[in-house]
Amino acid sequence: MSYSLIFTTAFAAALVLGLLVKFWLASRQVRHVARHRGAVPPAFEHKITLAAHQKAADYTIAKARFGMVEMAWGTALLLGWTLLGGLDVLNKLLLAWLGGGMVQQLALLAAFAVVGGLLELPFTLWQTFRLEERFGFNKMTFGLWLRDTVVSTLIGAAIGLPIAALILWIMGAAGTLWWLWAWVAWMGFNLLLMVVYPMFIAPLYNKFKPLDDPTVKERVTALMARCGFRAKGLFVMDGSRRSAHANAYFTGFGASKRVVFYDTLLRQLNAAEMEAVLAHELGHFKHRHIVKRLAAMFALSLAGFALLGWVSTQAWFYTGLGVQPNMAPTAPNNALALLLFMLSVPVFGFFVAPLPARLSRKHEFEADAYAVAQTSSADLSAALLKLYQDNASTLTPDPVFVKFYYSHPPASERLARMTAA
Repeated sequence: MSYSLIFTTAFAAALVLGLLVKFWLASRQVRHVARHRGAVPPAFEHKITLAAHQKAADYTIAKARFGMVEMAWGTALLLGWTLLGGLDVLNKLLLAWLGGGMVQQLALLAAFAVVGGLLELPFTLWQTFRLEERFGFNKMTFGLWLRDTVVSTLIGAAIGLPIAALILWIMGAAGTLWWLWAWVAWMGFNLLLMVVYPMFIAPLYNKFKPLDDPTVKERVTALMARCGFRAKGLFVMDGSRRSAHANAYFTGFGASKRVVFYDTLLRQLNAAEMEAVLAHELGHFKHRHIVKRLAAMFALSLAGFALLGWVSTQAWFYTGLGVQPNMAPTAPNNALALLLFMLSVPVFGFFVAPLPARLSRKHEFEADAYAVAQTSSADLSAALLKLYQDNASTLTPDPVFVKFYYSHPPASERLARMTAA
């Protein structure tokens, strides 16, 4: 049996098994949430209304069922791009039109992105204007959605094409250790983007204004001073322009670091609860979760580039995924290698997804504990309950689904630990 056939078999088996596991997990989630829809869990019965509990259950079930359809479509597209020859056809068409070289490789990446985006467009529209609209979360008009799509496309081209050209050039010019230099370029690009995004890109989508609520500002400023955290500013973002969901986050790196509150969050929480939410975010900072995640990203991306450096030289990697590699020396396979690697790695990586999810939940517990030590467990509990309710997050998720997917612990687990603390 050839290496190409072995790889094809392994890829197809992982793809099918992964889809079956995803469907099984989604089905468990739907059944578990539906089974507990009729009554608010005892721990929340005096805090959450039955109507809110049932809305969260219905929203969770609707998202899970929509996700199953989306997963099936995504799997069909992946098969179409790879084993059924879609990427091979696209590559040959562009070779016949443009010949080899950098222009053809960039055109292949761009064409793949455009075609893939168009094929997934119906699901994006359905999720925004039907599913989110049905539950009262979507605030976006079609005109605003269209504007966002155009802006995202232009920004993606302005940022993505130059870094893609740099990576492709390094692949062709830096010898056998090209993957090391490509990794250095990629990580430098990501660090630069962390600085540039909050100052220049995010304002293209949302309006940011300084936090002007004196009570909230005084409390959170005092909290940051106690915790030794410095930020360039406290900002309020017009999240309500697009969605009724609420959030708060840190963004930026170094001098561009800032704290951002959704305007929807300010409407839902009082000053003490806002302070508790920010204390949770500061807990991530104090426990160096951001640094740890960056270090993990550095290590994983280095391993990924090293693996890409090896498989890009193996003919079975291309033929095993339904693509005939370019044979002419003027038509390199670098763009093909990038696309095939990007398509195939998630298929195998899906099975280790519970590991980073578990680590993320551990970090959330640590951030909660820090927030309770700095503020009040009652305020943080009240804030979390409001956020769970306003975002229609179910209080009764399936335990197995949680272990596989949830980056944040369920409300019952978080509040139980806070009560114990």
